[in-house]
Amino acid sequence: MIQDIPLRRIHHVRFFVGNARQSAYFYRNAFGFEIAAYKGLETGSQTEAGYVMRQGNITLVLESPLRAGHPEAGRLQLHGDGVRDVALEVDDVALSYQLAVERGAVGVTPPTTITDDHGSVTFASIKAYGDTTHSFVNHDHYTGVFAPGYAPLDPDRYRKPAVGCGLEAIDHIVGNVEEGKMDEWVGFYERILGFSQLVHFDEKDISTEYTALMSKVVQGGNGRIKFPLNEPAEGRKKSQIEEYLEFYGGPGVQHIAMGTKNILQTVRQLRANDVNFLRVPQTYYDALPDRVGEIDEDFKEIAELGILVDRDDEGYLLQIFTAPVEDRPTVFFEIIERHGSRSFGKGNFKALFEAIEREQERRGTL
Repeated sequence: MIQDIPLRRIHHVRFFVGNARQSAYFYRNAFGFEIAAYKGLETGSQTEAGYVMRQGNITLVLESPLRAGHPEAGRLQLHGDGVRDVALEVDDVALSYQLAVERGAVGVTPPTTITDDHGSVTFASIKAYGDTTHSFVNHDHYTGVFAPGYAPLDPDRYRKPAVGCGLEAIDHIVGNVEEGKMDEWVGFYERILGFSQLVHFDEKDISTEYTALMSKVVQGGNGRIKFPLNEPAEGRKKSQIEEYLEFYGGPGVQHIAMGTKNILQTVRQLRANDVNFLRVPQTYYDALPDRVGEIDEDFKEIAELGILVDRDDEGYLLQIFTAPVEDRPTVFFEIIERHGSRSFGKGNFKALFEAIEREQERRGTL
């Protein structure tokens, strides 16, 4: 019997960006994240600046190089701003790394422990799709703000707290891979990390008149960690996955879905903060009551805010997708509220991807 890697949850998502200070300002003022910790020249970091952003149980880490000779500075030219690492909290970093490498994972950073006056943090990392990595991390013996090298931000930087938007947890993280590579990466997660396949969508499920894609969802950590993996399928025009792969320069994280318990309130606040969302036609909402049946929310308000709704055998969900948050059409976010449903909005795929195609047409990339 294969020994399980004891995965707890997604601990944090680490972005590599051109200007971490400006990115932190954006995530603070647009999405309502508070800056929990900082590293830079003032804290003794000579190579990177970093900001730890927190809201609910979501932690984003924004890092950028301080010098041209940074070993990963080239990824900014290749990708633009994007996700560098998805960190997984584990019981035992050394064991997790050992098992992953024994099963065929490519090691990037061997088990390493760093310390300061607040205790110790242990981490290690392996390669995933493209140049994305997964870190194994354990903070059980650390009482500081995030990790050694980070310190609380100077309180003079911001004189009032961030306005939270009710975002509570990472629901899932979606990766885009090249055509023909999806099954390979599904196998990676099953073989290396002990994930299981939750659901499969093919080109019949996810297609429009012009484009199509295929997707499989794997999950681990007793269902607490979910990674949908997308690949393009043959279509008449360039799909959103092909567009992403072209502008990102290869495989990578496409979007992060963040859960809320009140999507109406969350989306109202995000819109007030000038976060841009994809819109679907009014005809979608005309048919919505008959398609999904009775829900707790008001259909008129859902339509006004542009929220999508879908139902399965276990309940229903509400979801909405931002426009890309970079100049390149790459990374975006999903806001999701679940009422029993554990699916991913299959009934919304056609309307959503037609909305994405309208944006692609505006960009001249369809």
